[in-house]
Amino acid sequence: MKTKIEKLHAHKNLKRNLSVPCLVEEILEREEGILTATGAVRSTTGKYTGRSPNDKFIVQDSETDNKVDWGPVNQPIDEASFDKLYHKVIDYLSEKNAIYEFNGFAGADEKYRLPIQVINEFAWHNLFARQLFIVPADEELKNHQSEFTVISAPHFQADPEVDGTNSETFIIISFKKRVVLIGGTEYAGEIKKSIFSVMNYLLPQQDIMSMHCSANVGQEGDVALFFGLSGTGKTTLSADPYRRLIGDDEHGWSPNGVFNIEGGCYAKCINLSQEKEPQIFDAIRFGSVLENVVLDDDSRLPDYDDTSLTENTRAAYPLENMDNIVTPSVAGHPNTIIFLTADASGTLPPISKLTKEQAMYHFLSGYTSKLAGTERGVTEPEATFSACFGAPFLPLAPSTYAKMLGEKIDSYNSNVFLINTGWTGGSYGVGRRMKLSYTRAMVHSALEGELNTVETTTDDVFGLEIPMHVPGVPDEVLVPKNAWDDEEGYYEAATSLAMKFHENFKKFDQASKEIREAGPVYKR
Repeated sequence: MKTKIEKLHAHKNLKRNLSVPCLVEEILEREEGILTATGAVRSTTGKYTGRSPNDKFIVQDSETDNKVDWGPVNQPIDEASFDKLYHKVIDYLSEKNAIYEFNGFAGADEKYRLPIQVINEFAWHNLFARQLFIVPADEELKNHQSEFTVISAPHFQADPEVDGTNSETFIIISFKKRVVLIGGTEYAGEIKKSIFSVMNYLLPQQDIMSMHCSANVGQEGDVALFFGLSGTGKTTLSADPYRRLIGDDEHGWSPNGVFNIEGGCYAKCINLSQEKEPQIFDAIRFGSVLENVVLDDDSRLPDYDDTSLTENTRAAYPLENMDNIVTPSVAGHPNTIIFLTADASGTLPPISKLTKEQAMYHFLSGYTSKLAGTERGVTEPEATFSACFGAPFLPLAPSTYAKMLGEKIDSYNSNVFLINTGWTGGSYGVGRRMKLSYTRAMVHSALEGELNTVETTTDDVFGLEIPMHVPGVPDEVLVPKNAWDDEEGYYEAATSLAMKFHENFKKFDQASKEIREAGPVYKR
């Protein structure tokens, strides 16, 4: 494999570690994107505007055979198929007029960081990588020795009958050869998530919990984690003017505390406004990458409300574009852990405090409603269970990560809350999305400890403890059935969701009796 990568390094026009201005010039010259009125680059991704989970593979070999949790998420591909496809992609890129390389790190804690290189067919993908991963200092760059390589060739398409893939698209990780191979898709998120998957394999083997969560820290040094799938509010809720951002999506939890895996943010920007999300809105400036955002033809101003290309519009920008950040992106052990779900049934409480057993149950369940645009083919919210709120990116068994979380909750006495950022007053299509101002008020109260001793009521379907009062939130919003006009309709929807929880949890038969009994209770 080394010889083939050296072939790319010998490319007559390899452009390595270009600055942001130089990459922007390349993008505009090659007509890969256009400059917006804010100075960001806007590019489109064509056919695929979200991840392609059915086209993701891990090479099954002596390194991974007995470690990876094989199945529909972690699909195996044999070494021979990977090698043949790898050679084809290298030969393809070798014939391009120019290719781009970024050298950097995944992991802000120097003790645990992974040196990486990203080699791209597109200049705008290389800018994306530079903004999302950690950029080395000049001296670090001189001594940089990559330990994992991402090779991205969007215009190279596989032949499923010949190459052993499911379609023309492929995202393949070889842990033995330390290579990620991407082709057939222009969606930049595959680059970011492939390295997250790599870290989710490597870190637990160093006794570090890898997590699909955002994180921030308060003025007193109190750390908060926000778990949740795409579209549940991790980026939005962790961007708080009164707290410093550690990171918006991917973290490790080591014996020293929490550290960001990335160096940037990849924020959903559908319906983005300066009024509701000023920190994110203002972070999108020169050097940022807008993905599939519609622009006004004349002014080049972004129209964040336009979904004509996709609902999964994105903005990639470096952490330093935010005013309130932790530098470097490391902090202590979490005081508060928040699980975020966007429940389209409208029956989960807006906020509830979890026991440790409930925390383990809901972490393993990883329930949310998959939102439109996040993956190919998803056009409206669908109920989904994604173990540890990140199953698509977890090469190891969910129990590996859940066991670590339970141990850390015990060790550091972290308070855990479940917050529903989804629907209230009815299911999707009838009810309405929870107001962001209400959710922010709930988060604030949880982080400030205001809910630790407040009066609660037990939800009679899900068994969750619901605070009776939260400052800034109407009382009638807090108990879901009180927000519905149709009580029978509420119980029908709630019972249906509870049954889905129980059915999904059957696959975790190794969980303790206490954890299994921490799910919905069906009392009426």
